[in-house]
Amino acid sequence: MTTYNGYEINYTIEELEKMTTTDMTDVTLISKEHPSYINLTDGDKKALEHLVIAAKILNNVALIQDNALNIPQKKALTEASQKGDHHATLALKLFNSLNGVAGLNGIDEKPITIFKDLNTPIGKNFYPTDLSIEEFHTILLKMFNNNQIEEIKKILSSRTMVIRDNDILKAIDYTIYFKEEFSLMANELEVASHYTTDNLFKEYLSWQAQALLQNNEDMDMLADKHWALMQDTPLEFTISRENYDDEMTSTVLENKALKALIQQHNIEVVAKDMLGARVGIQNKEGTKLLLQFKDVMATLSSKMPYADKYEQTISQNEDIKQTMVDVDLVSLTGDYAQCRGGMTVAQNLPNNDKLSIKTGGGRRNVYHRQVRSSHDPIRTQKMLNTFLHPSFHQYYNTEADHIFVIGHENGHSLGPSSEYQNSPGICKSIIEENKADTISIAFMPEYLKNGVINETQLKEIYTSWITRRLLLSSKPIFPTETYKIVDLIEFNKLLQCGAIYFDENKLLHIEFDKVSPAIYELLSEVINIQLSKSPELAKSHIDKYSTWNELHEYISSTQKKLGVKKYKNIVSFFEN
Repeated sequence: MTTYNGYEINYTIEELEKMTTTDMTDVTLISKEHPSYINLTDGDKKALEHLVIAAKILNNVALIQDNALNIPQKKALTEASQKGDHHATLALKLFNSLNGVAGLNGIDEKPITIFKDLNTPIGKNFYPTDLSIEEFHTILLKMFNNNQIEEIKKILSSRTMVIRDNDILKAIDYTIYFKEEFSLMANELEVASHYTTDNLFKEYLSWQAQALLQNNEDMDMLADKHWALMQDTPLEFTISRENYDDEMTSTVLENKALKALIQQHNIEVVAKDMLGARVGIQNKEGTKLLLQFKDVMATLSSKMPYADKYEQTISQNEDIKQTMVDVDLVSLTGDYAQCRGGMTVAQNLPNNDKLSIKTGGGRRNVYHRQVRSSHDPIRTQKMLNTFLHPSFHQYYNTEADHIFVIGHENGHSLGPSSEYQNSPGICKSIIEENKADTISIAFMPEYLKNGVINETQLKEIYTSWITRRLLLSSKPIFPTETYKIVDLIEFNKLLQCGAIYFDENKLLHIEFDKVSPAIYELLSEVINIQLSKSPELAKSHIDKYSTWNELHEYISSTQKKLGVKKYKNIVSFFEN
């Protein structure tokens, strides 16, 4: 049996052929023949080349963060593939889809593991791979007893890799741990800033390059603040810092003794940031639609549940510090390229835990045109025929799902601050995404009232959201599958309130006038959880709405019979 660094491939050639063809769909990014690229100036085209190189370097950083063996195993598969090893070629294609040796695919209950006996721990490679939750908590308690408070703060921060230091733990800042990669990236960003024709983009790239070189959160803050100002720049470059992958850090809030000490010493617990890079070109027409929704956000802030109990980051009396752009994608690497059950269609950054937000900086929403357009119309029609009563088919519209996403991303800018968002411990991401979803749907009538959408579009948004997202193909895994858990919660709430029901033929009906009121109730529950700062209340909420019965099983099994694409293959024309 052939091994790769001592590991056998976990799947046969026949299994991998199915996984990388029948079960895989392409997400094709733009080429140099695309109008967005053709219309760039020569300087911006040159800048784009260096941004793609920087993104490719950052992919290696994310691979290291995810699993210590990602890079060695990818190298082994690549070398074997180049020598004509068909088994390795297929395994490499699956590796590139997951962007790692293992990961969930959104359908199967257990992670896909490309190599036998090679899994990824809950702390990824952010923590020592042999560190259990119990030992982690024991070491932190010991460090508290030794008054090593500053080191504990670093360990529980979002921007450190954690290693063993004799019998305790030590945190190393990303800028130090990834010094070589960050230095190479910074150089590419500086060169790109020389070529770009846009002064604001030029200034941002210079700040971002410096942030990569200095162990100083203030530099990230300044880079983020400049990034969030860019509304009309032709190019898009983002270093994403999302913290959904690390399931270790937030467990400290489940330990009562640790939680008390953390509160006593006023330590903010933030899961580790998995890094990713996005490179693209702004699509002007798509951006115009986004800005119409921005104008309503101040009104929404005053209508939030318990709005008088926390300070709003968006106020009716101030300018909204938020830019919004629709982007034609050139490159997605790192976290963006970990296609583990789905891909990011849009993003609202910086997150509330970042210093730029805490010090009054703005946010930036970026929407991914090529990701949202990658769907199978034939399979979609089969799904509608199977689940949705014919009278509602007229209201299914993929562009309406995009409008839901706009409302979702705007929702992240509303509600309580990071102090509250991080308090639910391992449930924090589920609660925050539940909040964003419910804000989108609960306030769609406000967009109607303000003339941003019409009556037909409102019905299309409800219908497309419910049928495209809430009819799950498998039972979600807690706490890993954040978005699917949120979808299940919202589906069950709609059922409970009679906003949706299934007839004797198991066809879905929607009571349009009940949808937003039901979801506003759910939003109120979610905001109350964040304000309570209670992990226990968060878990109770999830348990309450995560029931799975015969109806769910019918939907799940039927979705699978219709054929589900479990894997995605990003086709990029700029990275070769």
